[in-house]
Amino acid sequence: MIDSLKNKTVIRIIPGLIFCLIVMLVGIYGAHLIGELLLVTGVLPEGSSSPISGIFVTILLGVAIRNTIGLKGLFMKGIGFSVKYALRAGIILLGLRLSLTEALKLGAWGLPLIVACISVGLFVTLYFTKKMNQSPRLGTLIATGTGICGITAIMATAPVIKAKEDEISYAVANITIFGLLGMLFYPYLANIFFAEDPIKAGLFLGTAIHDTAQVSGAALIYNQMYHTPLVVDVATITKLTRNMFIIAVIPFVSYLFFRSNRKTEIAEGEAGQLPKWYKLFPVFILGFLFLSFMRTIGDVTVSSTGLAFGLFDPTVWKDFYSFWSSFGSTYLLGLAMAGVGLSTNLKIFKGMGIKPFYIGMIAAFSVGAVSLILISIFGDLIVI
Repeated sequence: MIDSLKNKTVIRIIPGLIFCLIVMLVGIYGAHLIGELLLVTGVLPEGSSSPISGIFVTILLGVAIRNTIGLKGLFMKGIGFSVKYALRAGIILLGLRLSLTEALKLGAWGLPLIVACISVGLFVTLYFTKKMNQSPRLGTLIATGTGICGITAIMATAPVIKAKEDEISYAVANITIFGLLGMLFYPYLANIFFAEDPIKAGLFLGTAIHDTAQVSGAALIYNQMYHTPLVVDVATITKLTRNMFIIAVIPFVSYLFFRSNRKTEIAEGEAGQLPKWYKLFPVFILGFLFLSFMRTIGDVTVSSTGLAFGLFDPTVWKDFYSFWSSFGSTYLLGLAMAGVGLSTNLKIFKGMGIKPFYIGMIAAFSVGAVSLILISIFGDLIVI
């Protein structure tokens, strides 16, 4: 009887899962084509990857399908499965991208600079979300996306605060637009302020632009225009270090979200309870943290003994973490975001309006301004 129920559940999941897979593959290929077009037209330098995330194109494609062709109930079980489980598995595997040794390269002054920029991104967004009477969930998603690592941070935060699919889609669109604008214009701004110092320029690009792919694109544009390859290395190290703060920031912003909700409930005569602390630190983030430590130990042992964990050749180790982190970020998260797009009804956006985009714009410019000011003052203290 139990086996029969399990088989029926699996059968019900398969159609939606396959549909999400198809949407994801088309989205990834579409992002690749956009990247090729930007290379051919000279917008991006040779060697750049597409700054348009395959995840973003996948969401747009899913939204388009949902709101034009529509979906049959046959697919909904598998779509829900993708949104819930593929998302968590993908974020766990992302831990292999981050080695704590990268943070050490920035020294004692680099980390406070990153923390300051993250804090501005978070608190400016949350402040204006409240002032403009916008959805706290949407504001929290935009805050984490602006402050930490773009789309990945949004997707990691969404299940903790139980964000709706339309809120996730709106936040991703918000972050992508302002991240792209930063990628195209910030390299020139960095040269105006830090033309003689590639470390400062790299720090600015790594702290002021949202998504990792967009930071890489901006750094490569800078290198092509001003012939300073060190900027690429510094921007990458800065961004990877910034990404690691996802471990602490998600529980923190989730706590702020639930605390704010509780105050509202009390004011309305409904005494709510804050979730237990361990519910603010979701299991998949623990998995993310574990794999990040695993990556760190592997890298440290390669440096000290020439073999990862004293067993694996450095090439084998690099191939291992590169494959699985890429699989998580590209395919599992892509599968989840196909589900998000396919679950999003555009009619719901009418109630959100344009104000959340204003909030994202204010937050993006605030982070950029604070980054410029702090790097101008303290940048000479950071040596990589």
